[in-house]
Amino acid sequence: GLFLALAGCDSGFGQATARHLDAMGFRVFASVLDPQGPGAQELRRSCSPGLTLLQMDLTKPEDIQRVLQHIQAHTNSTGLWGLVNNAGFNDTIADAELSPLGKFRTCMEVNFFGSLELTKGLLPLLRSAGGRIVTVSSPAGDLPFPCLAAYGASKAALSLLMDTFRSELQPWGVKVSLVLPGYYKTGTTCDPAFWNLQKQRLVASLPRELLQAYGEDYVEEINRQFIQFMKVAVEDLSAVVNSITDGLLAANPAVRYYPGQGLGLMYFIHRYLPYFVRDLFLKGFFINPKLPRALRQEHHNDVKKA
Repeated sequence: GLFLALAGCDSGFGQATARHLDAMGFRVFASVLDPQGPGAQELRRSCSPGLTLLQMDLTKPEDIQRVLQHIQAHTNSTGLWGLVNNAGFNDTIADAELSPLGKFRTCMEVNFFGSLELTKGLLPLLRSAGGRIVTVSSPAGDLPFPCLAAYGASKAALSLLMDTFRSELQPWGVKVSLVLPGYYKTGTTCDPAFWNLQKQRLVASLPRELLQAYGEDYVEEINRQFIQFMKVAVEDLSAVVNSITDGLLAANPAVRYYPGQGLGLMYFIHRYLPYFVRDLFLKGFFINPKLPRALRQEHHNDVKKA
């Protein structure tokens, strides 16, 4: 069978896609962050012996090198038909000003540099097979969702990188697709306890002046709205799995896939209507922060003076 490499198979899209492609008879190399985690155990239990689990933390070059060497050793004669970049990371929901610089860096490390390093490492094998690269990015990389700057900026960089690879790899016969899913239930992204903990850590780490300017209730409200938004997350991942599969197998794969509800409308607004309409829509759809505390103070004082 053809060889495929999938990054980020601990949960969500990666895990579901690994199972699907294994069932179709492909030889799958699936990378996981935690080989003892429930996702890895589930893959061991439900997949054929043709599936190989590889431990990889995309922030560790030595992990990436180890995985590259393993895949190279096993596909040297055949080449590699497909690479699915699916590993993604986000643990911050807050205004860019309130998001620690380190959070921007971690998102870049995993979502951008990790995928870049893995893709570059596997390109000789992909070129020799005239294969496919399918990368899971995010609409947050195209549209400025409130409170998602760290994640969105890394996905914007990733999307642009893949668009560049698409044009550069055309002469080699390697086709490159992007998948931009709507909001699905995957991994910790839908665990309120996880986000409550992140919120507490964020509040504890904020400089005093910043916390006073915005107010702790401001951060609380963002978190409350985000947890509310989670309720619309779609549980059935098949639309995303089908998009990834189409990117790997269709004679003419799409440049971009948009599995999920409501994305068409959002992109239409983004392309054809003024920015303020788009921004109102994103706030209405996702998170609409309350007024920061310092601005409420001013208002209060002005009222008193009058």
